[in-house]
Amino acid sequence: MEDSMTQPAAQQAELHEPLPGRWRILGFLGVAQLMLILDVTVVAIALPHMETDLALSREALTWTVSAYTLTFGGLMLLGGRITDLLGAKRIVIAGLLLFTVASLVTGLAGTAAMLLAGRVAQGVGAALLSPAALSLVVALFDGEERNKALGVWSALGGGGAALGVLLGGLLTAGPGWSWVFHINVPIGLVIAVVLAVLLPARTPSAASRPRLDVLGAILVTSASASLIYALIAAGEKGWLSALTGWLVLAAAVGYVLFVLWQRWARSPLMDVRLLARRPVAVGAFLILMATALMIAVFFLGTFYFQHALGYGALQAGLLFLPVALATMLGANLTGRLLGRWGGRALAVAGLTVAAIGMAVPAFSTNVVSVVAGVAVAAAGTGAMFVIASATALGQVAPHEAGIASGIVSTFHEFGASIGAAVISSVAAASLAGTTLHGFTSGFTVAAIASAVGAVIAALVTPGRPSPTGQAGSQ
Repeated sequence: MEDSMTQPAAQQAELHEPLPGRWRILGFLGVAQLMLILDVTVVAIALPHMETDLALSREALTWTVSAYTLTFGGLMLLGGRITDLLGAKRIVIAGLLLFTVASLVTGLAGTAAMLLAGRVAQGVGAALLSPAALSLVVALFDGEERNKALGVWSALGGGGAALGVLLGGLLTAGPGWSWVFHINVPIGLVIAVVLAVLLPARTPSAASRPRLDVLGAILVTSASASLIYALIAAGEKGWLSALTGWLVLAAAVGYVLFVLWQRWARSPLMDVRLLARRPVAVGAFLILMATALMIAVFFLGTFYFQHALGYGALQAGLLFLPVALATMLGANLTGRLLGRWGGRALAVAGLTVAAIGMAVPAFSTNVVSVVAGVAVAAAGTGAMFVIASATALGQVAPHEAGIASGIVSTFHEFGASIGAAVISSVAAASLAGTTLHGFTSGFTVAAIASAVGAVIAALVTPGRPSPTGQAGSQ
């Protein structure tokens, strides 16, 4: 018990002096995180071109998004645990280098198998990098500075996701779709060198270190893979088919076994009691909703603009520029209002705005309606990123920062996987043909999900953030 208290105290003293260069470090960590978020959406605009060049099926197209986000999310808890055990600096750099090499391999893919293998490897690197980077942000800042830093972090994540579609359009229309991956290589190498110099070194406690919970990681990732496969297969086999039902059942069993194993394991992947805390659970729900809605929009939008309207990659990417600006505006405004209004009012407002925005293209599928509606919805989802992070991480102790960050990031990526899987199944007819019915159904489902989410948020979201000084208290 004494060792467990000494390590967080030492870490807090080391990082909370505070460091003079902490905002500069935040900038480079933000760019690294931006690459991970971009890689969720930058491929969206390139998917039609990848479909043609590599002869990808609808399922393979969906897995091009989901293989990355599922691996990213499924191993996130393990990445957060490794961060707590070995120190954030070395894990940030190791994850960044792995992600960079995997990006090179993915860009060189000539087959669907190589493409998906590269995406899985990217996900492993991201699962190491993201929770370690976010735990550094939480540890480097305190008080009001932490709220501002999380606001910047969330704006980069939400706005970066939208900017990824614009960047994907520029790269796909220019040097080709492979450069949506190759662009990560020089940027990743430069950031790795800079962070190796700037980040403060932290020596983990020499006290007994628990073993890594590999079985826990396998259980949660396998259960999630089964659920995502069920959602993807539903587009072909039907939502009430035997295959879909068995896959959902297998996922449920996997999640139950994961929770039970976490209670039995000597060195559990996570303390399930942490997820049982109301702020962490609510934050996980809000981040899942925000990411699922965001990915659904990009998946629908890129195929609508390119398949249904025949626009080029650059034109389609430019149409998402208002979406990027609206996302960052929503995140920035929410960061300023959070301390005054509290999380509940802003969470309900954000999801309500998202529902209204999604409803517009559900009723009218023309260019103006789609762009305007999606931009309005993006302002709401941008707000959700800030609220989710501040709610989940506002009261964690420094020694819990890594695993709490891993939980938030896990649900972020699972949201992306679920959003892509559900929307690709709902809109399957439009993705494979020329009808607009699938796109209309997709936006309708997104609008209904947002409205239901707003009701749930009103019931469970804490009204006001607790004082920062009580971090870690229950």
